Amino acid sequence: MCHHVSPAVLTHVANMADQNGNTALHYSVSHSNFRVVQKLLDAGVCNTNQQNKAGYTPIMLAALAAVETKEDMGVVEELFRNGDVNAKAIQAGQTALMLAVSHGRMDMVKVLLTSGSKVNIQDDEGSTALMCASEHGHVDIVRLLLAQPGCDATLSDNDDSTAMSIALNAGHNDIAMLLYSHMNYGMGQPLAIS
Repeated sequence: MCHHVSPAVLTHVANMADQNGNTALHYSVSHSNFRVVQKLLDAGVCNTNQQNKAGYTPIMLAALAAVETKEDMGVVEELFRNGDVNAKAIQAGQTALMLAVSHGRMDMVKVLLTSGSKVNIQDDEGSTALMCASEHGHVDIVRLLLAQPGCDATLSDNDDSTAMSIALNAGHNDIAMLLYSHMNYGMGQPLAIS
């Protein structure tokens, strides 16, 4: 892809942004055009951490993208390896993991966790991925997050709410019970019935 072009020119062109701050990589990811994403990654010149004016990187957009094939998911994994999966969006401080969790994207949550996403990062309001999952009622994602080493279910947000109080307020009693068991009986181990 354009190997005869000067590397500096190629880098400049590949990272040019429109009035909303979106680059070719932003657009390719948000339209799930993973063949183009692969070409851009292969060129080795794209800034995978470049935020658009809304504060989102291509990695954050990929966390919400429609991925239909194993090959496309491989491209997403490569994108995650090439950038900062723990970057925070400018406007609210959310990470790619928080976005994937909020939208119930178990496939992306798994890939982000294996790509080094940190579970306990807090956004500008103090929310964690676990709090997001608890609020939205994503019980399987709560289980997955609790299974991560070091996942802290006792963290509080800026309103002094925890994942458990958020789950209870949202009416997700099943999640509140999971969190209670995790905090009181350790790391999501099954309870021994005596």
